[in-house]
Amino acid sequence: MGRFKKIGLVPKLIIAIILGILAGAYLPVGITRIAVTFSKIFGSFLSFIIPLMILAFVTKGISDLGEGAGKLLGVTVLISYISTLVAGSLSYVMSSNIFPKFISSSQVDAIVSAQGDGLKPYFEVPITPFFDVTSALIFAFMMGISISWLRKNKSGEVLYKAVSEFNAVIVKVLETAIVPVLPFFIFGNFAEMSYTGSVFAVLSIFWKIFICIIILHLIYVTVMFSISGSYTGKNPFAMIKNEVKGYMTAVGTQSSAATIPVNLQCAANNGVSKEISEFVVPLGATVHMPGSMITITGCVFTILYMYNLPHSFGLMLSLIATLGVAMVAAPGAPGGAVMSALPFLPMVGIAPESAMASLLISLYLTQDSFGTAANISGDIAIANAVDKIYNKVILKNKDWKPMPVIKNPNND
Repeated sequence: MGRFKKIGLVPKLIIAIILGILAGAYLPVGITRIAVTFSKIFGSFLSFIIPLMILAFVTKGISDLGEGAGKLLGVTVLISYISTLVAGSLSYVMSSNIFPKFISSSQVDAIVSAQGDGLKPYFEVPITPFFDVTSALIFAFMMGISISWLRKNKSGEVLYKAVSEFNAVIVKVLETAIVPVLPFFIFGNFAEMSYTGSVFAVLSIFWKIFICIIILHLIYVTVMFSISGSYTGKNPFAMIKNEVKGYMTAVGTQSSAATIPVNLQCAANNGVSKEISEFVVPLGATVHMPGSMITITGCVFTILYMYNLPHSFGLMLSLIATLGVAMVAAPGAPGGAVMSALPFLPMVGIAPESAMASLLISLYLTQDSFGTAANISGDIAIANAVDKIYNKVILKNKDWKPMPVIKNPNND
């Protein structure tokens, strides 16, 4: 058991998927129903936690973003948000034009027809959330902006401390009661899919989706460096070469937090000033999420298409635009961007506690490291551009002082 605890989350998820497929195919139905029962109860608990996640992470994130160097903060966040939106939109264009070629009508029929053949749990435990997702989001924005305003006016520290401690509580719940249990949740859902016969149709699609998403990550990062290099007069390919160490560190660690020291070195190698790199790189790890958005958009589109649900660009754009803001929550959430995205899946017709959401989590987390690598690589391209903006425009404001280094970067 001790050795199992040392295994990373991704290997655990892969083991859970394999065991779930075997259990649904070969174990007695009664045992599979036990796993399904657990998954349904855990799904209810997840639905209960989700509004609290929004309240904790979004409020804290907005409160933190309100501090520091106004103009430079605004420029960096604006570029990061636009980049994230563009990345998600490009992912939709790729998904809508390429993915349907991977998914045959027979596969769709097999998946959809299996929905009505699922196993019923032995019992359910309804856990009603304190408030719904929309209420939580509106309240979180109201509180975050208000706390930021209070702190700017030398007040609000009591509220900020309360929000920070509540954020720590929810992080602890995620670390101890959500993320470690995800493999069992996924085991139950894959056991049910195996029982209904839809699992192999799903898996035959996954690996092709992986390849397309990772290729788009690389293309998008290359374009970012090309634009940044053109603006600053630097060789984009030399900049990319200097960032390889940061990219590989992110792939290996699956953590932008562990990558920040290396990424700061990469920024220095690309000629970014120390004060700008120490501001933009940690901040970008919090607010700049193009790799994660590419992955989430591609995965969500795939699931919507597989289950024959509406998947228009207008519908997906509303989700992308919302997540571009809401994924500020990702720094505090183990499992990162996908956990922060769960509360907003109902916007496109996916219930957070459903087997479809479980599928999304599995699909996302098994290649999470590549999304993280794209995120942090893009941060260097932004830092390079912001450095020039700072020297040309913002430096004229003599009262400006660098923002302290943000020490709670995203672990997506």
